[in-house]
Amino acid sequence: MSLHSLALIENWPVPTAAAAVVRADGTVLGTHGPLTHRFPLASVTKPLAAYAALVAYEEGAIELDEPAGPPGSTVRHLLAHTSGLAFDEHRVTSAPGERRLYSNAGFEVLGDHIAKATDIPFAEYLRQAVLQPLGMASTTLDGSPAKDGVSTVDDLVRFATEVQAPRLLDARTVAEAMTVQYPGTKGVLPGYGHQNPNDWGLGFEIRDSKSPHWTGSSSSPRAFGHFGQSGTFLWVDPDAGAACVALTDRAFGPWAVEAWTPFTDAVLAEVRG
Repeated sequence: MSLHSLALIENWPVPTAAAAVVRADGTVLGTHGPLTHRFPLASVTKPLAAYAALVAYEEGAIELDEPAGPPGSTVRHLLAHTSGLAFDEHRVTSAPGERRLYSNAGFEVLGDHIAKATDIPFAEYLRQAVLQPLGMASTTLDGSPAKDGVSTVDDLVRFATEVQAPRLLDARTVAEAMTVQYPGTKGVLPGYGHQNPNDWGLGFEIRDSKSPHWTGSSSSPRAFGHFGQSGTFLWVDPDAGAACVALTDRAFGPWAVEAWTPFTDAVLAEVRG
């Protein structure tokens, strides 16, 4: 079966784009574009880094509620963007748990914390904990755990399958990662403005009732995932029973805001149909 809706990426004003839709059992419903082309992920790196953090938690290397980052902050705060660290600077702008301050710095602190706890550089830990077991041989982390991942649609289909039907983690841990942390916290969703509340799980953004948003107008409130400034996204919609990956090589901007929502709505209509 091939989803005709995926061909909509042909109309995106980008040099290169690839996309795929996969069910929880690993059935690929459709693909379009160069599936083995390596794209910079930008912030779609964060769910991969978060998954490695959850492996470290299950292995007993770290605890979710142990101190990490600024005073009063924990691993959980860092994963949920509530540590109080600024967006791209290692300075504190609010008390932990107070506001949803989307923070690359927070994920860098998290990576350092896990590297220290496991005595393994974070990029290597991610490889051993997540990439290798899932067969994601074309994915690398070449710098910041917040934004320096490089991957392919083929590899992210493997990750999207894992997140829907976990093998590396206990299903309860993954359910926790998709549950709103610090409910009622407001903040800015980059590219989409102030959201109240601005709901996040552990390293994954949760759609809930956010508007405007980068997923579809028909996406379930339970949908979760991440998008990246390199024009990339990965969403999982549990109600539709499917996940979608789309990677491009053009920076996020008004083109993406215009293109992504109708694309996702078309994909969901076909998946549900």
